[in-house]
Amino acid sequence: MKHLLLTIILIVVTACNPAIQPPTIIPTFTPSPTQVPTATQTATAIPTLSPTPDPYFPYTNDYLRSRAYGGGQIEFVEVMGQNLYFTRYSIRYPSDGLNIYGFANIPNDAGQHPVIIALHGYIDPAVYYTLDYTTHYADALASAGYIVFHPNLRGYGPSDNGDNLFRVGMATDVLNLIALIQTQSGGTDPLQNANPDLIGLWGHSMGGGISTRVLTVTDDVKAAVLYGSMSGDEQKNYEAIKQWSGDIRGLDELNIPMEALGRISSMYYFQNITAAVSIHHGMADELVPLDWSVLTCDQLKGLGKNVECHYYEGMPHTFYGQGDEQFIQNTVQFFNQYLTAP
Repeated sequence: MKHLLLTIILIVVTACNPAIQPPTIIPTFTPSPTQVPTATQTATAIPTLSPTPDPYFPYTNDYLRSRAYGGGQIEFVEVMGQNLYFTRYSIRYPSDGLNIYGFANIPNDAGQHPVIIALHGYIDPAVYYTLDYTTHYADALASAGYIVFHPNLRGYGPSDNGDNLFRVGMATDVLNLIALIQTQSGGTDPLQNANPDLIGLWGHSMGGGISTRVLTVTDDVKAAVLYGSMSGDEQKNYEAIKQWSGDIRGLDELNIPMEALGRISSMYYFQNITAAVSIHHGMADELVPLDWSVLTCDQLKGLGKNVECHYYEGMPHTFYGQGDEQFIQNTVQFFNQYLTAP
């Protein structure tokens, strides 16, 4: 009854005063159980964000020091030749999925022998052959009683090609070879007389730069000869490579942030080096600046490293004649001092 009277009064008032309008009646809504949103449905999904991968991390010193090397074995494919002092074998070994070829000189006597890995410099891969100019040095070291491995680094046939930004791939080939030598030494021929605790490096030019990187990554190398070596500063290296190649090579390496160069360049990690180092450079080198070796020598001395430095008057990038003979003599004396069993 009260509702009826209220309605009649409202109608009368509205009729007398048209400005007054009846209130809008908003219907109520009761959702069915299936229409009630659940907590899961009402929560806003927050996407999981993954950090952006660092594209240069696989080339950094930190990465190279953190990863494992080896796997597989060195195959001695066939005898390539023999003389009074050593037998030369063609070799093949795996490196991160690639097949790396080269040769090994194995002394003929039955005594235990230290091992040296000899690394060639840059040669146009189109004209490279396994017994390249560095065979001369590998043979001299083998004649002095060392087992010498001389890999054709990746990209040099018949070795496979692969990722090689900043020549880190080539350094990886060397690190894998070191691990395989350690695994196979003391086993069956022809490495039954190899001493896995006495491993050295010898590198010319590009090979010297690769050797320098390897020295900052592993403590398994006891002595290294750097001959007309590239710099530990990758910016210097690739600015020169770009110039030497007529703006063909080195473009990718120069197109990265300076911050990444600092994590890749080996000179920023010279404090990691534990090997004895012998530096040799011709004072008439027309290709790789003498100053690069002088700076490396000074930096290693400043860090208190075991380093000796030899500069050869009148010698070009690749030595010849009496200068070459003196270099080989100095090299053998150095390895005899630091690759000798206690």
